[in-house]
Amino acid sequence: MPDTDQVTQALARNLKRLRTERGHTLDSLAARSGVSRGMVVQIEQARTNPSVGTVVRLADALGVSIARLLDYAEGPSVRLVPGDRAVPLWTTPAGSSGTLLAGVEAPGPLELWSWRIEPGEGHGSESHPAGTVELVRVDEGELTLTVDGRDHIVPAGTTATFDAAVAHRYGNAADRPLLLTMVVSVPPLTR
Repeated sequence: MPDTDQVTQALARNLKRLRTERGHTLDSLAARSGVSRGMVVQIEQARTNPSVGTVVRLADALGVSIARLLDYAEGPSVRLVPGDRAVPLWTTPAGSSGTLLAGVEAPGPLELWSWRIEPGEGHGSESHPAGTVELVRVDEGELTLTVDGRDHIVPAGTTATFDAAVAHRYGNAADRPLLLTMVVSVPPLTR
């Protein structure tokens, strides 16, 4: 598993490179993403470990996957991601977690996630760019999927898909851990 410093350095390097490639100034990226200019500077200088929400907003503003922002190096056309190189992006003291397993640009960001949510816990997300779709398969347990304020119960073995351009939340109201696999597809950034 990569250490925090590796992730921070990769994020700093990739954010600056992608911002420059796309012709964004610090101010324009800040305005586009809703992340303060000061925070963008701190991230590019590897002086902070930003929240998942901040990383998501920056990735969305740049039209790339979170995986691309956190990628350690450009690799061959076939890329193997060993389990110890997966990036845990959120955890709770009770043991819930969200781990980015891999991601590609195809033609927009496409991400594969493995999540564990402990009983009584959950994880919410702000709306993503229009056209973003999430696919979620419940591997174990029962998911309470809240999309745009409406709850949907998703039992083990079931896959749910939804338009993620609205606020959504993954929750576990059951008395055992919830394990799920998720794919997030973000449309390519229009220039």
